[in-house]
Parts: sequence; C-alpha cells; structure tokens
Amino acid sequence: MIGMRFADLLLKKRNGGTLSAEEIDFMISGYVSGEIPDYQMSAFCMAVYYQGMNREETIDLTMSMVRSGETLDLSQIAGSIVDKHSTGGVGDKTTLVLGPLVAACGVPVAKMSGRGLGHTGGTLDKLAAIPGFSSEVATDAFIQQVKDIGICVAGQTKDLAPADKLLYGLRDVTATVDSIPLIASSIMSKKLAAGADGLVLDVKVGKGAFMKDLTQAKELAELMVQIGIGAGRRVTACLTGMDQPLGYAVGNSLEVVEAITTLKGDGPRDLLELCLVLGSEMLVLAGKANSLERAMSLLQDAIAQGRALKKLQELIVAQGGNPKVISDYSLLPLGQHVTEVTSQVAGYVTGLDALAIGTASMQVGAGRRHKEDSIDLGAGVLLRKKLGDPVVSGEALAVLYSSAPPPAEAADTVRAAYCMAEQPIPSTPLVMHRVDGSMS
Repeated sequence: MIGMRFADLLLKKRNGGTLSAEEIDFMISGYVSGEIPDYQMSAFCMAVYYQGMNREETIDLTMSMVRSGETLDLSQIAGSIVDKHSTGGVGDKTTLVLGPLVAACGVPVAKMSGRGLGHTGGTLDKLAAIPGFSSEVATDAFIQQVKDIGICVAGQTKDLAPADKLLYGLRDVTATVDSIPLIASSIMSKKLAAGADGLVLDVKVGKGAFMKDLTQAKELAELMVQIGIGAGRRVTACLTGMDQPLGYAVGNSLEVVEAITTLKGDGPRDLLELCLVLGSEMLVLAGKANSLERAMSLLQDAIAQGRALKKLQELIVAQGGNPKVISDYSLLPLGQHVTEVTSQVAGYVTGLDALAIGTASMQVGAGRRHKEDSIDLGAGVLLRKKLGDPVVSGEALAVLYSSAPPPAEAADTVRAAYCMAEQPIPSTPLVMHRVDGSMS
C-alpha cells in the first residue's frame, strides 16, 4: 500500500468509482489506527451516501471491518451455531423468547447483544430488569456456558469489529446513517465477527422501524444475505411488520414478563408467531430440521412441554439472576405511578404508530436519549388496544408505568399514536417477505 493516499480514494468514490479490496483495507486500517482523521472519513461516508457501493465493495468493506478486531472462535461448541439479528423495533423482546426456545430444541445459542439507544431498551437492558442477572461474561466463560446449558446471552465485547463502532458514531453525527451499504456492513461485520455458522435476519419494516419502505428493506435484506454468503455463512432474512409494536408491552421489565408468558404458551399472538417463524429458520439453518414445517412443530412442542421455559430458567441461574421471577413477577421492578390513557372517541383501531408508542415509553423513562443516560427498568407502556380492536369512548388504550408522575406529553403521545374509524380494516401479514441464498 506504499504510495496510496486516502484523498485519492475519496476522490475516486466521490466520482462514482469502485474501490478495490486493497484500497478498502487501507482505509479501514488507517481509520482504526488514527492515521485517517474523522473529517476525511466523514467525507467518505457522505460520498458513499450519494454514490453507493456495489456488492463486491460492500462485502470487502464488511470483511475489512471484521478484521479490524478480534473474532470469536466458537469451534469448541458442538453442533451448528445459528445467530439471530433484528434491525430493531418497538416492543421487540424476541431474543428473550427465541434464545431459550431454540436452545431447548438442541441448537446452541451463543448470543451477543447490546443496550438500547432511543425509544426503548435493548436486550441487555431487558435482562438487567431480572434481579442479579449479569450480561458481563468473559469469552471463555461465554463459550463454556453454551457448552454446559446450550445458551448464553452476553454483552458485545469492544474488541469485536471496532471499526464499526467508530464508523457508526461518525455516521450518527454526519447524517449518513441511512445508507444501505453502510447499514449492511455495520450489521454484518458484528455478526460475522461473533462467529456463528448461520444467521437469521429479522428486518423490520414500518413506522416503528429504521426501514420505513418495503422496497428499501428488501434491498437491505438481499444485500446482507449476499454479504453473509460471500463470507461462507448460511443466511436467511425475514421482513416483518413494525407499524405497531410487537406484543403489548413496551419497556424493560414489562417486556420480560411478556416474554415469560409467551414461553408459558400464553403470550401475544404476534410475538409467538414471529418467534416461531424466526426459530424455524434457525433450526433449518442448523440442520436440526429438514423443513420449516417440521421445525415449527419442534418449537411448539418445546413450549407445550415446558422445556423452553426451563431453558430460560437455566439461563437466568447461569448468569446470576433470580429464577423465581418466572413465577413471581413482583420481583421485577415496576413503576409505582400507573396512569391510564383513555380514548376520547369510539370506533376501531385502524392505525397504531409504533414509533410514537416508543417515544412515549422514552418519555416515562424506559429509553435513552443519549448513551450516558440512565434507564428506568420499571417504566414503560402496556397497550390495551391494538390494530383491529374495538374501542368505547373512555376506555383505556394503554397504561403508563413510571417511577415519578409521568409528563403530560406521554399520555398525549400515546393518544396521538392511535387512529380510529367506524369500521375495521383488513389485517396485514406479520411476515411480509423472505430472502434466502437461492434468491440473492
């Protein structure tokens, strides 16, 4: 790379040129080492935002980001390990259900998750609501736990794909977050570095999702599948609706309760459906089932026979948590200020803005506006009405939980999230599209 100058690469991309793997490696290694300053990399992100990257460039960028740090070696764990990643949504407690469910079917789950930034907490915030539960697990202990009980859910190590952390922080303040090649490389670099053999992607689409448009969501899903296959992994993507929240609970301890009830067989229909769909994809990728239908049957049996709930209990015990929360929800934190938000009109719910509900949960303390913000694990929004439900004037639409009296704007935000009409509208499918290697 002697004689290579970043300014030349920047000009090349600005003018719509294609960067080679060597040029991308030079750029990423130089940025991580500090030789390439933020202002130059900001210009590069903007050039990509306008000019895009082709498939080969995006794969090369992803792999350079993977090589920027350590990769997790899971070869000590017997069996095929399949990970799941969601692009994020409101009320998305899928990992809390899906991890124990898939592990109960004999497929090891080695899951690295993050904390939330924005309207709701991340997976680690939800698990933190369980008294004593620790997500700080050293790599050796992480692998040993998966070998012992088939599952571990831990925080992401800072040494995995450090280039992504640097680039994401830069994109966040330069209005270049919503570039499909940069989104795809960000997600896939972390997932590939985490070492799983296969990956199921849950790409959210709708008002409460990062991707609002189905066409763009398909483009992102297809690109991520291509990146994974290019890296020698088995990858499938499902595009799932996020116009309304997933389930009824939005907020950390509230979502833990809903996850537990789902593993008991009494959870919300949409949450159960999504976990069965994604779980079926995971079992097929892992070779545990030879069809999605057979895989779904295995998952349903794991719930019906109580094995999935028992696996969650094992996970909680292994990571220092109090397993009694499974039967005694009062052990979980819950905001003592309970505020009903009632409807001022009658009719049927024809619209429910997931982002607005997420915003309301943040207003009562369940999310973070900034990374350094503390989070109220007992705060959140519990919906009483969802799409298609009839509503009588004065009836509760939702309930707010908070540690202090909630701001008036939170109730207003919830009411504004609901659209009502005299007649119900047809329901839309939760799973909107599927992408696998044969389609990419």
